[in-house]
Amino acid sequence: MMLRNKIREKDAVPESLLHLVPNRYEVIGDVAVIVIPHQLQAYRHIIAKTITEQRKNIKTVLNKVGMLEGEARLGGYETLFGSETITLHREYGHLYRLDVKTVFFNTHLSYERFRVASKVRPDEHVLVPFSGVGPFVIPAAVRGAMVTAVDNNPMACQWLAGNVRLNHVEKFISIIQGDAKCIPQMLKAGFDRAIIPTPYGMDQFLWDIAGMIRKGGIMHFYTFKKPHQIPGLVEEYERNSLEVEFYRRCGNVAPGVSRWVFDLIKH
Repeated sequence: MMLRNKIREKDAVPESLLHLVPNRYEVIGDVAVIVIPHQLQAYRHIIAKTITEQRKNIKTVLNKVGMLEGEARLGGYETLFGSETITLHREYGHLYRLDVKTVFFNTHLSYERFRVASKVRPDEHVLVPFSGVGPFVIPAAVRGAMVTAVDNNPMACQWLAGNVRLNHVEKFISIIQGDAKCIPQMLKAGFDRAIIPTPYGMDQFLWDIAGMIRKGGIMHFYTFKKPHQIPGLVEEYERNSLEVEFYRRCGNVAPGVSRWVFDLIKH
């Protein structure tokens, strides 16, 4: 049953405000993350309690009250139910332990992570900037690739190190804590593949990373664009010797703005 219908059954929110109750929320392990409009602030604890009644495994409910900011992509959260924000998340057979309040994790990209991992070949050298706690890193390593993960958030690197051990891929992964824009100074070029889950507004990193990829290598690049911008973007990539092998929309992030992925072959 949709959350809004459950709230209606409980007669917990005035009918005039029911249309504002979000039907969707994100579940990371046993933590639920919801965005409650300010008009419903007086009812936010009722909404949280209803979520725990719907999903018996939920131990904590967080209300996202701040936008994602910076390379770390951390927002502000208000705890509505429970207290523990460290959780264990399972995705396509892989395990990720993390603190939802201190590191970024997006469950909506789970299929993308599966899709990209299915293309990785054993013995490839793969670069993953903005690696976070490892949702793109671990699956590639499980496929037998040698993965270099880079993240500027020390907490993300700590959780990633733990997740590397948790998934038994220690010999396949190197972790570097550092700014992604310094990658050309930190590492040698010649990677076979790069997976680039770029934060909003940081598209310039594509060109930095492109210089690290061998000819014939592949980049999976994530960007935020409006639909009318896509044809021009395809032309720009082609002009710069990046063949667009595949692209698709993979989630809305704001009115009219979507996340897009481009699979690019370097020539």
